[in-house]
Amino acid sequence: WGWHPLDSRWPQLVVDAAGVRPGELVLDVGAGLGALTAPLVRAGAQVVAVELHPGRADRLRRRFADAPVTVVRADPADLRLPSRPFRVVSSPPYNVSTALLKRLLAPGSRLVSADLVLQRAVAIRWSRGDAPGANRWFKHYDLSIGLRLPRKAFTPPPHVDSAVLVLRKR
Repeated sequence: WGWHPLDSRWPQLVVDAAGVRPGELVLDVGAGLGALTAPLVRAGAQVVAVELHPGRADRLRRRFADAPVTVVRADPADLRLPSRPFRVVSSPPYNVSTALLKRLLAPGSRLVSADLVLQRAVAIRWSRGDAPGANRWFKHYDLSIGLRLPRKAFTPPPHVDSAVLVLRKR
C-alpha cells in the first residue's frame, strides 16, 4: 500500500497551522490510523475520516467510536464530497494527490480550505500554477506552501520531502 504515516510529533503541528475551529466539518483523506484525526477532534472539528484500507478503517472506527468522527471506507479519488461547506486537513496517499485536488476543486465543490501534506515538488507545482489546469483555480482560491516536512517526519520515511499545500477560498 506504500503507506508512510506521520511521525507522532508532526500531526499537531499540521492541525495547528491549519487553524481549525470548533464545529467545522473537516475531511481527513487517507486517515490511516488517525494521526491527524486525533488532533482534529481535540480542535473541536466534526471529522470525516476517509480510509481505503479495510483494516485501518476498522481500527479508526474502534478508536474514535465515542468521538465526532465518521469513518468512510472509500478511494480518495472517488470520494463524494459534502454538500455543505467543509475543510480538508489530510496527508493523502501521494499517488492520489492530483485526482484528489481535481475533485476538491471541481465546479460545485463546497471546499472552503485545504491543508494537504503532499510531495514537496507536487505542492510547489500546484502553488505556482504549473499543474495542468491549476490556473483556473487561482480565480477562486489562494494556493501557497505552508509547513515543510522532511522525510523523517514519516515512519518509514518516503524517498522525498513533503510540504503542506494550503488552499484558501477567496
